[in-house]
Amino acid sequence: MSNQPLADRIRPQSFSEMVGQKHLFGENGAISRMDKNNYITNMIFYGPPGTGKTTAANIIAKKSGMKLYSLNATSASLNDVRDIISQTGTLFGSNGILLYLDEIQYFNKKQQQSLLEYMEDGRITLIASTTENPFFYIYNSIVSRSAVFEFKAVTKEDMVPALSRGLDILNKEKNKDITATDASLLQIAKCAGGDVRRALNTLENVYMTADTEITPELIDSFIPEVMSVYDRHGDSHYDMLSALQKSIRGSDPDAAIFYLVKLLENGDMISACRRLQVIASEDIGLAYPLAPVMVKSCIDSAFNVGMPEARIPLANATVFLATCPKSNSAYNAYALAKEDIEKGNGNSVPRLFQSRYHDEYKYPHDYPNHYVEQKYLPDDASGNYYTFGDNKQEQAAKAYWDIIKNKKQK
Repeated sequence: MSNQPLADRIRPQSFSEMVGQKHLFGENGAISRMDKNNYITNMIFYGPPGTGKTTAANIIAKKSGMKLYSLNATSASLNDVRDIISQTGTLFGSNGILLYLDEIQYFNKKQQQSLLEYMEDGRITLIASTTENPFFYIYNSIVSRSAVFEFKAVTKEDMVPALSRGLDILNKEKNKDITATDASLLQIAKCAGGDVRRALNTLENVYMTADTEITPELIDSFIPEVMSVYDRHGDSHYDMLSALQKSIRGSDPDAAIFYLVKLLENGDMISACRRLQVIASEDIGLAYPLAPVMVKSCIDSAFNVGMPEARIPLANATVFLATCPKSNSAYNAYALAKEDIEKGNGNSVPRLFQSRYHDEYKYPHDYPNHYVEQKYLPDDASGNYYTFGDNKQEQAAKAYWDIIKNKKQK
């Protein structure tokens, strides 16, 4: 008896067999159109687990005639990549090599940069997959040399045909005739959270305990009372925190509360509290400078009372942040200054800050309005990092400084 999971046994062999991802593999899907034109390029697949990223890479490799090598960046090293590259001069690599690198975000910047050499000279065609946003977690030069495709969670309706096919396979393998209604298959799909692999694994488990029919009651026995795709130590952990922050940033209190509940009900109060404090400074920022103080007060209250009562102050903090005015001006200022420093600028502070030239420094409190114009930045620093936001708070500060400095600010 094989221990190979059902999801692997029925893995699609063509784009037409894939479920979901019609925007990629449907008749007018982006990758389908590339296939019709016999065009293959470096690609990045990103999206949640169980949505077909590995399957798509296998199909592309098969259709291209290239030798497929698969690595997982959580355990692979550059030596593993070099071992694969060494095959380019052999019979096995005569038609080219396609490297499928799963979880590429676990390669550090130096490791990712090292891939460029092989991509540039054509020794490999890279298909990288990630559950994270590639524009944040993958080196820019790799992203710019690749076509980026988003894989979306598969809807429960799209998942049913795969489950039906899986049931047929199981019956054929076991020489049985166990049945399941469409409603039962939809029940399994509904609890999979968009993950086809998870749905098929559940189907197989339920099938192995069924007598003649897969019933709703039997399915319920394999599905926890609180069924979620949330993994406190995995990919969905970061997806949920990202969803919370982006909902608050987008000023949607309903969505923000929804994701807060998902986090808290899955026992992840600490991560939620940390992220709320980040949001207060990153996304509310100078539009409401007291936001971090108010959020910290709610979090202190939450930890004092504990769950389940902690949900109340944390809900207050979440709705408060979602309905606050927004500004990322300080966040952007930091990023621009950091970029200047990474270019090697600003290594020497101006003379007026150096102890031997202390007489050149003008003490602002000795001047009207506690301000006197002098150059604070190094000569080779670009400046222009901070731009006043368009919110009431920062515009009031801008008006004040327009008067004090007697000149128009940005």
